[in-house]
Amino acid sequence: MFIEPSLAGGRRGWIEVICGSMFSGKTEELIRRLKRVRIANLKVEIFKPAVDTRYDEGNITSHDENKIISTPIENSQQILLLAQEVDVVGIDEAQFFDDELPNVCDQLALRGVRVIIAGLDMDFTGKPFGQMPFLLAKADYITKLHAICVKCGHIANYSYRKSASKETLLLGEKDLYEPRCRHCYYENV
Repeated sequence: MFIEPSLAGGRRGWIEVICGSMFSGKTEELIRRLKRVRIANLKVEIFKPAVDTRYDEGNITSHDENKIISTPIENSQQILLLAQEVDVVGIDEAQFFDDELPNVCDQLALRGVRVIIAGLDMDFTGKPFGQMPFLLAKADYITKLHAICVKCGHIANYSYRKSASKETLLLGEKDLYEPRCRHCYYENV
């Protein structure tokens, strides 16, 4: 479905992507940006995948327990239904969404909506994760965040899984994952 940019009421929308490894501060940065949007009295809707219940079923919550209210959804098409007449849409854990998410984000941006997305750019095997490479390709602005390698203290951009499980979707925190630099990640793979 194509939406004429002129229907956006003169506003220009765009797509921002915040990416990086686990423990790099992606969700913290998303929350920070969304709180600033609220201070500016802009209308915002925030979404997360319903499958992500690690910290809270309804709120987006960072590892530091910073929170913001969100709507858990089953698929990306729900965003179009629930984000009517908004200025900004926030989306966390984008890697867990279906393959329509990049198109949904395009449609929102064409409506004049600022879309802010956070997600893992690589899975535990070091490969591009879910829809993130497509979102990065469509993004107007990209912020790549880094963690600190737990082995050597250098900049980390890999999420090392400490479990032997081969499932792509394995929700966990420090019990299952740790940030590693390239060298330390490949040393143990």
